[in-house]
Amino acid sequence: MAYTNINKGANYHNSITWTADDTSPRTFTGFTCQPDLLLGRHRNSGSLNYNLVDSSRGGSANITPDTTAGEDNGSHGIISSFNSNGITVTNGNNATYPRLYYNEYDPFGANAGEYVYHYWNVNNGTTSSNTDGNITSTVQVNTTAGVSIITYTGTGSSGNTVGHGLGSAPKMTIIKQRNTGNGWNVWHYGNNSGDPDSFGELNGNAAWYQNQGVDGPFTTVPSSSVLTLTGYGQVNASGGTYLGLCFSEIKGYSKFGTYIGNGSTDGAFVYTGFKPAWLMIKNVGASGSWQVRDVARSPYNLSTNRLWLDSASAESTTTTDTLDILSNGFKMRNNVAGNNGSGNTYVYAAFAQHPFVSSAGTPVTAR
Repeated sequence: MAYTNINKGANYHNSITWTADDTSPRTFTGFTCQPDLLLGRHRNSGSLNYNLVDSSRGGSANITPDTTAGEDNGSHGIISSFNSNGITVTNGNNATYPRLYYNEYDPFGANAGEYVYHYWNVNNGTTSSNTDGNITSTVQVNTTAGVSIITYTGTGSSGNTVGHGLGSAPKMTIIKQRNTGNGWNVWHYGNNSGDPDSFGELNGNAAWYQNQGVDGPFTTVPSSSVLTLTGYGQVNASGGTYLGLCFSEIKGYSKFGTYIGNGSTDGAFVYTGFKPAWLMIKNVGASGSWQVRDVARSPYNLSTNRLWLDSASAESTTTTDTLDILSNGFKMRNNVAGNNGSGNTYVYAAFAQHPFVSSAGTPVTAR
């Protein structure tokens, strides 16, 4: 049996940087696959939100992970086209900052228009109706890469199920109510032994909420076909409209796990089985931001460039909070509580640049 079926992670996800020029429309190229799910922001300003948009909801349905706000319907820029190698961006309906999420050169005196976007290919924008659960969902799914985008309308009834389309059990889910302000609910199987009613909130830096019962996301661990929801408003309010992102683990391509920090510059090593291209880390037992790193901003093994999904803070490049990106995982090179506090427990999500061993069974040293 092959070690992996994905030899090149960039065929399914990647990150890209660009400099804004204030034009509209503008077509960005150089993406390595069609970006059906995009997550990114302006890097220089400390006053700007992360933005998430996808080809299921459409390019005007912007939503901000670092706030509780619902969809803003393109007030700061619209993706008018999801292309095979990029996106086309046009002005939104905000007269002052119509291109804020994508192409504003100097918003709020940021002095430079440097952006980064992380993106995933799902199914090139093609969705289908899923009736695996008793709540019908609209699903865009890529089973090879283990990612699905689901939308559904809540019922408010605990025990209702909604299909995710992956065909294997998710290791991480992110759910957001779209039609009103509510927190971003993150379930991760590495936290609290996969407890179904424990969760973190993407929009804040608080420790995770453990053993929440009816105020957690699920009544049981997600299965290979459905999520079994509570009646909690973050995931299943009556009449609420929801976005769900579901990720299963693909050997050699994605990994969702946990580790314990040691508070040393000779820090914890985390084996993933591939060279990470994108990495998200969160302290679950104490406050701490959702840290994001990628090889587009830090292309060498010592990763210094950090952003935070829950914060509008500008990108940091401090050398006191570094980690090594290695061929088969990552290793902490700091004693910072954000990712390596002594005795602290962290969850992470990682996607590959390339696997440690190819589908042919041979080591991969460069890509």
